[in-house]
Amino acid sequence: MEIVILPDPGAVARFGAAVLADTVRRDPDAVLGLATGSSPLGIYEQLAALVQAGELDVGRASGFALDEYVGIPEDHPQSYASVIRTEVVEPLRMDPSRVHVPDGRAADIPAACAAYEAAIREAGGVDVQILGIGANGHIGFNEPTSSFASRTRIKTLAPRTRADNARFFDDPDQVPTHCLTQGLGTIMDARHLLLVAQGEAKADAIAATVEGPVSAMAPGSILQHHPTVTVVVDEAAASKLRLADYYKHVFANKPEWQRIAVPQP
Repeated sequence: MEIVILPDPGAVARFGAAVLADTVRRDPDAVLGLATGSSPLGIYEQLAALVQAGELDVGRASGFALDEYVGIPEDHPQSYASVIRTEVVEPLRMDPSRVHVPDGRAADIPAACAAYEAAIREAGGVDVQILGIGANGHIGFNEPTSSFASRTRIKTLAPRTRADNARFFDDPDQVPTHCLTQGLGTIMDARHLLLVAQGEAKADAIAATVEGPVSAMAPGSILQHHPTVTVVVDEAAASKLRLADYYKHVFANKPEWQRIAVPQP
């Protein structure tokens, strides 16, 4: 697990975008795992700027969203189908037919989940999975006590998660109670995991993920068992890491062949 501590959210976004851009440049047919929420927004904005400047082409890449609300209309502005379309597909000029979101409106939810797992496998698996993290340590919508072996399935959102997401809705009561989410086992199948977090509100979750015991009570901690994880955080989100100085030392002394070019503001 590589821990990258940067000064501010802007630096986190630039670094995360550089990782994604490097992946797509090496393999234009790359499969990207797409997260929603506030954490990856800066990454998408940086990638969109590269696309608009003619410095990156994501048109051949495929994408799989982490999750979707259950029962919310597809055209609702807060459905993740809508969010992925407006924040990722359109700005990055991706081919909409190559970007997939779990079907939270399916009449047969288990069948929809099985089909989503099959689609990921048929695409060859995810090359880079973008992840945010909830204040309670959830990744995707895998709330505390989620099975480490879980696959895409329906989950009941924790009250804290619904409260955190209420800012995206006109009324807290409009926040759906259920979602479809890639399971922890599904997420761990990706070849590279890129977790980004900003702000002091994420500090406890980041500390538990990086330095705490591996426990279902801290779902993100399962990442300690993945061979290729990059955790990119700002100083505030890193504020409770006991070995922060060591992580900075390691990053500053990386061999040149391990580095990627990160544009400056």
